Parts: sequence; structure tokens; C-alpha cells
Amino acid sequence: MSMKVSVQISPKPLLEVAVDSVVVREYEEERDKGAVEEMERRCEVGQGGKPSLFTDLMGDPICRVRHSPSYIMLLAEYGEEREIVGVIRGCMKTVSRGKKPLSNFPIYVKVTYILGLRVSPTFRRLGIGTKLVKKLEEWGKQNGAEYAYMATDCANEASINLFTLKCAYVKFRTPAILVHPVHAHYKPLGSGIAVVRLSPQLAESVYRRVFANSEFFPKDIDAIFSNKLNLGTFMALPKKSLPKWDPRTGNLPPSFAILSVWNTKEVFKFQVKGVRALTYACCVGSRLLDAWMPWLRIPSIPDLFRPFGVYCLYGLHMEGKGASRLMKGLCAFAHNIARDDVGCGALVAEVGQCDPVREGIPHWRKFSWAEDLWCMKKLNTAKDDIDESGGASEWITSRPSTSVVFVDPREF
Repeated sequence: MSMKVSVQISPKPLLEVAVDSVVVREYEEERDKGAVEEMERRCEVGQGGKPSLFTDLMGDPICRVRHSPSYIMLLAEYGEEREIVGVIRGCMKTVSRGKKPLSNFPIYVKVTYILGLRVSPTFRRLGIGTKLVKKLEEWGKQNGAEYAYMATDCANEASINLFTLKCAYVKFRTPAILVHPVHAHYKPLGSGIAVVRLSPQLAESVYRRVFANSEFFPKDIDAIFSNKLNLGTFMALPKKSLPKWDPRTGNLPPSFAILSVWNTKEVFKFQVKGVRALTYACCVGSRLLDAWMPWLRIPSIPDLFRPFGVYCLYGLHMEGKGASRLMKGLCAFAHNIARDDVGCGALVAEVGQCDPVREGIPHWRKFSWAEDLWCMKKLNTAKDDIDESGGASEWITSRPSTSVVFVDPREF
């Protein structure tokens, strides 16, 4: 998906431009909105005739970072007319990077997340992307960030080379993106499964407990739960356990699954372009057949060739006997919520490569990504944390504390 950092490189520069003549400044909405939208439209080209996923920011170029606690958008300008030739977005937050030695208390660090890097096709391979990244890193350091990281498709060589070869980032984690289309039919939850909605206070308490040792768990999780885009946190558990569970005790059920739902369709939308005529016809045919014979409950492909929104499933966790089945039922519950929301075309979850919860998340392999590459760089030179053996522990080079990577829905 082009939800992350996406860089396209031309075979050679189309102009000879000195990078020193490019000025980087902060985005000003009233002044720059139209020019940024036009520049990003020029960047939206398919890759080699293959199907591509395009993002419609719905008239708000800064929408993908606006809900973060601290954010910025930088522009690159060139020439006397101050033409906008590049943009980059970034946000900052405090996240966990594992637990403290000999305890269950998390270690928190301040990080800068880089996304939405675009350079005008005419001005690529001139060092503008590198300059934008460095300026954003400076903003992060000035505001106390210890690390910067970005995410991109493992097949996006242009992005990977820019960050690893030119900006000294290292390949860090490879979570999986799991996508499931929203169909016209409701999905059964499974027999004997109950789903309850947790209050924001209870959800926060549970999340701080179960994700205490995970990586990238946001310290301000309460701000996420209170955001208008958050549709709620839901727990699935066996019906027979429901009368016995009292959330006021602070104890969790013996077996349960939990997730939260974030509505990205109010912020931006996607659209698939560049598919072959035969593929398009098959997708349309599946919907027509489903409409004619709904009793067959054909898993028809929704209309992804028009702008559509997605629900982001985050904070997925499961425990106990039969937990995988509970998670599947909970994902079906989320699907049914999305089914009732016109224009929601898919559910998306991003989880750690070896996270046990992955086995309980229904998804279509054709639409999913086995590896989404995250790259990281240390911004400061402060003394590293001390590990259990008394030696220096650098997050970038250390082994993951758990298999869980918490994906912040504000950065989706």
C-alpha cells in the first residue's frame, strides 16, 4: 500500500538543479494547500503497468499526521517562483521499546515517525528527498526525539535505498499487513461467543497491562481512545464465561480476544487503478452474481475501483484456550460494523511477523503484504539503556523484547 513512505526514482535527472538552491520550510495551509495537492497529483503514477493503490487525502494534505500529539509537514521550494517540488510529513510521540531489566515496567522513548515523502517527477534524483529527511530529523532532535523511523513496502527499492544508503537508517522490523474486503453479507461470530464493548477507561487499563512489554506502544493511548475516529474497543469471550467475569475486579477472563477499531475513511480514502480489463470484469461479475443470488453468500469483491475507506484494526491481542477462534469471531464482528458503513471497503490490521494473534485474523493473501519494512535511525548520542547483564543495550541492534509490534492507528 502507498500508506507509508513511497519514493519513485526516475532513471536520470530531468533537470540540473543545485540542491543548495532548494529551500525547505514548514507547510502553511492557506498558502500552500492547492500547490501541494497539484504536486502530489503529478507524483501519482502507476508502476510499470501494474495495479496501484492511490490515496485521496480529501482536500487535507496534512490529514495523516493531524491526529498525532505533535506533527509537522515540510515543503521543498525551488526557483524564484518558489515552486513546490517536494513534501514530507512527520509526527512525534513517546512509545515503549520493551521492559526494564528484572521488571515489567516499560521503557519509554521519544520517536519521530516519517511518512508521506514525495518529490516532483521532474526533480527526482537531485538530493531533494535526502534534504527533506534531514530537515525532518533536525525537527525531531530539537524536540527531544531519540529515534526516527519510517515504514515502506519491502519491494520499494527507491525508498529503502534513500533511507538506508543515504540517510543511515537500518532495517528494523517487518510486520505483516493483513487485509480483508468488506462483503455485502454479515459474518457469523461463531457459536458460544459473546462480544462486549469496553469503556475507554477499562480498555486503557487492559492495554497498558497486555502491551506493557511490546514495542511502539504509545504512552498516550488514552488520547487515541478519546479521539472521534476511534469506534471503540471490543472483547470476545466464551458466553459461558460472561456471567462470571466482573471487569471491576481488574481481572481478565481466562480466555479472550480484544481489538480496537479506527475509522480512517473520515480522513482519507484509497482507490485501485491500473488493473487489467479482465480483472475488472471478474470483480464486477462477482458483485452482480452475488446480487442475483444472495443466498449463495458469494464473497464478492467490493468496488475498489472507486474511492473507498478502510477500518484499521489495532491493539489485537488474545489469551487462553480457543483464543484464535475468539479472535476470528471478533474480526467478524468488526466486519459487520464496517458492512453497515457505506463506502468502507476493507479491514486492515498490521501485526508483528511472529505475533501469535496473526493466526486468528482473517485476510485475503492476494490483498495482503507478508512483510512491511520498518527502518530506524538513532538521532541522539545519549547513553544507552542498561540491559540485565549490565551492558549497553541499543534498541536498533537488540533483539525484540516480544513478538508484538503495536501499530498506532494515527499513523496508518
